[in-house]
Amino acid sequence: MQHLNRDGVTLCFEEAGTGELPLLLVHGWTCNHTYMAPQFDYFQDTHRVVTVDLRGHGQSDKPEQDYSMAAFAADLAWLCGQLELKKPIVIGHSMGGVIAVELATEFPDLPGAVITLDSPIVPQVGRQAGRLKLAEALRSPDYQKVQQEFVDQFLFIAADDPALKARVIREMSSAPQYVMASAFAHTILQDTDTAVAACQVPLLVLGAANWLSDVARLQELCPHAVIGQTVGAGHFHQLEVPEQVNAMIERFVATAV
Repeated sequence: MQHLNRDGVTLCFEEAGTGELPLLLVHGWTCNHTYMAPQFDYFQDTHRVVTVDLRGHGQSDKPEQDYSMAAFAADLAWLCGQLELKKPIVIGHSMGGVIAVELATEFPDLPGAVITLDSPIVPQVGRQAGRLKLAEALRSPDYQKVQQEFVDQFLFIAADDPALKARVIREMSSAPQYVMASAFAHTILQDTDTAVAACQVPLLVLGAANWLSDVARLQELCPHAVIGQTVGAGHFHQLEVPEQVNAMIERFVATAV
């Protein structure tokens, strides 16, 4: 991977392709750039595509610090400046979608559009107590087991590939505890409603089998948002059914951006 140094922190990324509408791919919580590989491989034929390892993840440095959505967004804005990535379409999976919306709020002139892939950008009411309980458990000595059980029980459906499921559980639970706990806590405490309401760029929201966002409330907050849903795949639908995800991204870019 290529890398740049921001204030002593190495941030890793890959890029390929050319085109007037660049894409910036942002993975989710305790994942890495390979979780966006089907999108990177597909779109590099028609776009300049940059895929990142967020700080604390993958091959990027993992300093002991607070892992807030604002900090991730600031890294992405800096990286776009360094790479002269102008008006990128920011595509984020899960936590990456929350970061993408934060980027559009804090740096409104930067993204050309935002696409979220099964992201909790407008969390469903009534689930916060369970999220807070999980956030606390991730700070315990049993954090790896806690995360593995959560991922196993809530992020997959019966139709998903067992080999992919095993890989995801193994890789996600290998993240440093301080990254895992801090990033999750900031994700669930983020004021996503305000960020979504402030989003002025074209927005595509793709859900998976079980919605993480309240679609009705999302449409109230952001009437111009385009809503879609994939069929037959759980949370990691960009890996399970990339043909569906890529086709919807492609059509949205062609018609809305």
